[in-house]
Amino acid sequence: MNLSIYDKLREKFRKILNENKIENTVIKIKTKVLTPQESIGNPIHDDYPLIKGRERLIQADFNGSKGVAFTDMYGDYEGKLYEIVNMELKNNFRRAIFVAALNAVLRYLGLVENTLHCKDEGLLKCAEQLKSFIAENYSGYKILLVGHQPRFSEVLTENFKTKIVDMDPKNANKIITGVKIETEDKTDKLIIWADLLFVTGSTFVNATADRFILPDKETVFYGVTCAGPAYLLDLKRYCLSAL
Repeated sequence: MNLSIYDKLREKFRKILNENKIENTVIKIKTKVLTPQESIGNPIHDDYPLIKGRERLIQADFNGSKGVAFTDMYGDYEGKLYEIVNMELKNNFRRAIFVAALNAVLRYLGLVENTLHCKDEGLLKCAEQLKSFIAENYSGYKILLVGHQPRFSEVLTENFKTKIVDMDPKNANKIITGVKIETEDKTDKLIIWADLLFVTGSTFVNATADRFILPDKETVFYGVTCAGPAYLLDLKRYCLSAL
């Protein structure tokens, strides 16, 4: 990923910390890895990535306000805000720490909402609302879903002209309502085909988000991970009750 995006996030985050006089305080942020049950409860379906074990949510807690980030590299971390804002973002673990902390702090300051994953029946409600969101805002668009979120994949392929691409090789060639999940190497070709890129917020952790921020494409990021990045970069975001 072009580091200019992280540079922009770092610059804007640092400015917010300075304005609120908290950059150089001794406030610490503790992150912990959430179990699938802590993250999304006990939904009806068991095919979500969090349950299947590839990814986990790490959670940052800042003065009681929590923010999370999806990542495939996880563990505990504790540090001061100035350390996190200046952290070298050289792998998924460090980027997840940065993004989770960003989400928690912006939530604390009242600048973003929906920084915790929905649970149980909320997962289905989010997918159901997605149908209306797309129909009202992007009717007739060819959609590329980046990141196989099972319920989103079903809703989009059943109701709209949609293709899916996913980085997890275990999902490759699965068929969702007649649509094959394509492998990551097909991404550029699929971007050209699509009118709307509907992209998982996890791309801000795995360093691929800039691949989908293009001047000639409509892009909407979805989920909790992208709460802070979308706000700071003025990007469109889909998350239940944050439309």
